[in-house]
Amino acid sequence: MSQALIIAGPTASGKSSAAISLAQKLGGEIVNADALQIYSELRILTARPSIADELLVPHHLYGISKGDDQWSAGRYARAAAETLREITTCGSLPIVVGGTGLWLKALTTGLSPIPNISPEILREAHIRLEKIGLDSFRKEVIAADPEMKRLTENDRQRHLRAWSVYRQTGRPLSIWQKEPAQKLTDLSFLKIVLMPPRELSHAQVENRLDLMIDMGAIEEVREIIQKNYPENSPIMKAVGVPELSAYLQGNISIEDAKERTIISTRQLVKRQSTWFNGQFADWVHVGNIPEAIDHITDYFENLPPR
Repeated sequence: MSQALIIAGPTASGKSSAAISLAQKLGGEIVNADALQIYSELRILTARPSIADELLVPHHLYGISKGDDQWSAGRYARAAAETLREITTCGSLPIVVGGTGLWLKALTTGLSPIPNISPEILREAHIRLEKIGLDSFRKEVIAADPEMKRLTENDRQRHLRAWSVYRQTGRPLSIWQKEPAQKLTDLSFLKIVLMPPRELSHAQVENRLDLMIDMGAIEEVREIIQKNYPENSPIMKAVGVPELSAYLQGNISIEDAKERTIISTRQLVKRQSTWFNGQFADWVHVGNIPEAIDHITDYFENLPPR
């Protein structure tokens, strides 16, 4: 059975650095599993691999979409599975790297057999939501699928998903979700979670933001604003975009913008860490990059010959 590696972990944990080192050692190619690094306009604020990094080893599914393009876990998992197939066909080791837990779960455990939703239905859903507002839209979703009461009331994306699935198929999303998951790949995954201590993580978040500002994060956000993406576009909700937008609009100082970005990033790290500790408790958890590299290198170097 062909092998693949997943390096998960919260933002600013050093995943990308570890992945590049391992790709060079093991003959690997890196595949993105970060929901925001998929957008072309957000290289700096998402700490996407640099052009120099991308020249060291092949990178896939980075910067391939515009900021208003919606990616679901299912869309990602199908694209990633096909990318992994292409990499293994060429004889290289796929190294999946990212912090978006739902995407990683979909890739490794498979998907409910929900049909793809047509662009027309997706547009209809967004138009309906904007016309009647989220409260009324939620009532429509729950009327069609009472189990969707479990959705957080202000979670626009999941309400849109539930509405669209019912409109497309005539079956509630909750019924589809009870169908057995369909595997997307037969690869055997070594699954690692890189989880630095909280104190180190907090320091890395602050240091990284200063570096991002120096590299041009403010100008990156200025260019995004000029594209007039809808406020509910994924890119507009990325950590740092609302905060630096407020600064550019003259509503807050740069010091306030930086402080708010640090707070938002730490909150993201906490949510991601909670997810990985709960959902991926059976994965191998390591506390630093050298430990991760040593464990992974030993694993692949000691595999029996095929």
